[in-house]
Amino acid sequence: MNVISDLLAVIPEGQTESVTVGLHWTAVVANVGGERRCGLASTLVGLKPHGEVDVPMAGALGELSGRELAGLALLDNLTLRSIGVAAINALLPPAPESWVEGNAEDVIAQAGGDGMVVLVGHFPFIPSLRSRVGQLVVLEQNPGPDEYPAQAAAEWVPQADVLAVTSMTLLNGTLDGLLALRRPDAMVLLLGPSTPLHPLLFDYGITFLSGASVVNIDAVLRVVREGAVFRQVRKAGVRLVTIACP
Repeated sequence: MNVISDLLAVIPEGQTESVTVGLHWTAVVANVGGERRCGLASTLVGLKPHGEVDVPMAGALGELSGRELAGLALLDNLTLRSIGVAAINALLPPAPESWVEGNAEDVIAQAGGDGMVVLVGHFPFIPSLRSRVGQLVVLEQNPGPDEYPAQAAAEWVPQADVLAVTSMTLLNGTLDGLLALRRPDAMVLLLGPSTPLHPLLFDYGITFLSGASVVNIDAVLRVVREGAVFRQVRKAGVRLVTIACP
């Protein structure tokens, strides 16, 4: 199975209104059935020589339909994948009746208890989370102090009672591999504003989806254009929500 391909099979069509590729975040606004929606994804940029093109169709992205834009998530180009995932998040139908207000740290802490939590990705709440769970192992592509390199996933992920994974893995193509390493009885969380809030992901053994809903589109677009990090984007008009597997 492939998460992106399965999501592309269920999203509705929409009319693309705008594509904004900011320094840290990418935002896509689409009109779906008369409803204006905004989706977010982390902005990734490949290691290319200065001046080499990252977005070949820059200036023409707005001419693509919503589903065509979302299809960019299947390409190897990291920046186009960011645009594609943001488009998926814009097109997915919101389901606020199933959303619960809550941030990722609290969800992990409640799920982790006294067990081992393996966290894939660096989050600002790591220092406080360490004191709230039995054991915390952090895997990161650019590991800091007390963190392990991403290549150590094969050692640590099968040991996890709780596996918490950044949705950045959807963009860099590593999510499927990480899920394949999990212990069958492990609780799995997908975290971050790039997370598609759709129950289809529960079919992959994911237990909780913790993501973001844009509630003030114009204010969020303004700060994304101006290079905001997520705490600034959130303040501009984003609601943090979680949905649990039924």
